[in-house]
Amino acid sequence: MPPSPRFDSYMLCATPRSGSTLLCNLLAATGVAGDPDSFFMAEVDPVWAGRWGLPSREGHGTADHAAAYLRAAITAGRGQTGVFGLRIMREDLGGLSELIGRVHPGLPSDRDRLQAAFGRVLCIHLAREDKLAQAVSRVKADQTGLWHVGPDGTELERLSPPRAPSYDFDRIATRLAELEAQDAAWLAWFAAQRITPLAIRYEDLAQDPGRAVAQICEALGVQSPPPAGLTPGVAKLADAVSLEWMARYRAETR
Repeated sequence: MPPSPRFDSYMLCATPRSGSTLLCNLLAATGVAGDPDSFFMAEVDPVWAGRWGLPSREGHGTADHAAAYLRAAITAGRGQTGVFGLRIMREDLGGLSELIGRVHPGLPSDRDRLQAAFGRVLCIHLAREDKLAQAVSRVKADQTGLWHVGPDGTELERLSPPRAPSYDFDRIATRLAELEAQDAAWLAWFAAQRITPLAIRYEDLAQDPGRAVAQICEALGVQSPPPAGLTPGVAKLADAVSLEWMARYRAETR
């Protein structure tokens, strides 16, 4: 008999270009740790609502609509497992808390609202130690429109037509400051909510994906599959251009 999960759900607390898509794909591939995705992003909520057969705008903001949206998100994020998985960026946390508050009014904290909606929640803080590399990755994705590729180089996610990347010191600096502020905001939120998250570094995830997944499965109380059975569904986009930009940026900030 498989072990009973220690948690009903988990929330992958991330920032852009921190490896969250890689980790979501790996967790879904375990077959025991839900099917996590970004179900609560203002700009894509209507896409999810349409996929789930919910009105995207009519009734938006009502308790009934919020309850229906939460139910549909939980069903999708569980997949065929007993654990609900969710990925969220810091900037979207307020919207999620507000949505839950319409269904469960009067609760004093974000932690209470999350527990009311998702049961026992494990928070996982996915952070990238090399923030400059993360900022360069974000700028390149913004410029080229290419966000994710498969291990064979096939495009998996493109948000705009192809365009050649161009070094931009100011834009990198802006993204770097944003990413540092977002991770600091996550740490402040954990402290304010008295939450001790499971910390996963992007660098460790990239080097040994199986070990990172095993850590999460162990914390959840579910059986982790053999590492050999987990194949990353996305590939790194860092290249010689990324390294050149990072070296140039460091030289210009000295």
